[in-house]
Amino acid sequence: MPAVPDVPELFQQPGPQGLARKLGLLDATTLIVGSMIGSGIFIAPSLMAKNISAPGLYLGLWVLGGVFTLLGAFSYGELSAMMPHAGGQYVFLRRALGRLLGFLYGWTLLLVIQSGFCAAVSLAFAKYLGVFVPGLGEGTVLLQLALPAQLGTLSISTAQLCALAVLAFLTWINTRGVEAGAWVQNLFTILKVGAVLLLVLLGFALGKGSMRHFSPLWSTEVPHPPGAVQVGFLAALGVAMSKALFSYDAWNTVTFAAAEVRDPGRNLPRALVLGTAATTLTYTAAAAVYLYLVPLERMATVPENRIAAEAARVLFGEVGTQLVAGAILISTFGCINGMILGGARVLYAMACDRLFFAAASRTNERQVPHIALVLLGLWSGVLALSGRYDDLLTYTTFASLLFNALTVLALFLLRHRLPDVPRPYRAWGYPVTPALFLIISLLFVVYIVQGDPRSSLYGLLLVLLGVPIYVAMARRGAPRPAGH
Repeated sequence: MPAVPDVPELFQQPGPQGLARKLGLLDATTLIVGSMIGSGIFIAPSLMAKNISAPGLYLGLWVLGGVFTLLGAFSYGELSAMMPHAGGQYVFLRRALGRLLGFLYGWTLLLVIQSGFCAAVSLAFAKYLGVFVPGLGEGTVLLQLALPAQLGTLSISTAQLCALAVLAFLTWINTRGVEAGAWVQNLFTILKVGAVLLLVLLGFALGKGSMRHFSPLWSTEVPHPPGAVQVGFLAALGVAMSKALFSYDAWNTVTFAAAEVRDPGRNLPRALVLGTAATTLTYTAAAAVYLYLVPLERMATVPENRIAAEAARVLFGEVGTQLVAGAILISTFGCINGMILGGARVLYAMACDRLFFAAASRTNERQVPHIALVLLGLWSGVLALSGRYDDLLTYTTFASLLFNALTVLALFLLRHRLPDVPRPYRAWGYPVTPALFLIISLLFVVYIVQGDPRSSLYGLLLVLLGVPIYVAMARRGAPRPAGH
């Protein structure tokens, strides 16, 4: 990428780019929508119902989650248009708050956020494929290995092997070029959104639910299902909101692939806003039809939290289970693809800065970071085999919010320090919208920590484990040219 005149060195991508701009507005938008809509909307509503008792509050949290994410999208739009480089959020943090914070974000993303999400969703894919393929599931164990006493045993199931096959296949697809990954993303995003909207339309049209399920709108009563942690209303609200925010997570994925988006000054902000808005409407509609068909108190006790399957069963009987299983297969497949495509670009950018293995900065003849793709796929596979990825995801929920808040803080800092740097897009509603994002983020961080202090502490420790790794990597010297 040629240097931009009159832009400080701070905003130059280190070295010549090895990636090509081949993604249009549709590709960028479906990358966001497809990465956000995974398995969360099919499960999270039931988890939320364990913490709140007011239907209006339940729906309000889904709307608030979408508005909150949109506020962040406005800020990320300005940053990505200003610095349309591979790595996205990692680049924003590194260049505004320093290499250490940028690295800690990339470290956490690699360790669990992106790879753990890929592992979890690939196993969800395998479990639902088991609806159609007898014998495929976590209960069908093929091999058991004895580990040291404190670690128990390592079991290899048919579901885990299926998850590995999906990760390997989608990693291979993405090494064939960014157009191949984008084609898969476009197709499966359209299919999954269509499937959810069809469930919404039929759910309300067939009249098998009740509008009485939507009241009362407000209540501070906290449900206490068996085994639940006894917390106050605000802490329970924070925990419930964290489930919705988990479903909205990955809205920033397109910034990771910013170096491959055509006309980034226009397309990146548009994709962030359009993708977030489309997902918010889809989620809110799905949450509403679940509530119409299944009252909140029953939603909290649905077996294995499969609220989408329960809603489909109300509509279509037992065949509804297979219909939802098919929709989830489509949804999870596209989600994994988007997470692999985006996450590898962060490893690529870190390698270009000599904060990761140098090989990850290489690109193949199709101009994609093939080594970074393989490394992300391999670590995701390790987590899928370990079976402990779910704990890691829980531990880092609040850490993800913290990094998002720090990224929006970077917008304020860069506006102050470098007011004359060209900005193709300026965050709508600045400074009110980014300030609201920061305030809401910090409030939820406080109450998530209060509601689940043990997991939050572990999450912080996982982030801080990156500090000695950073020290070791930083000793390797200055950034190297990308694409070599």
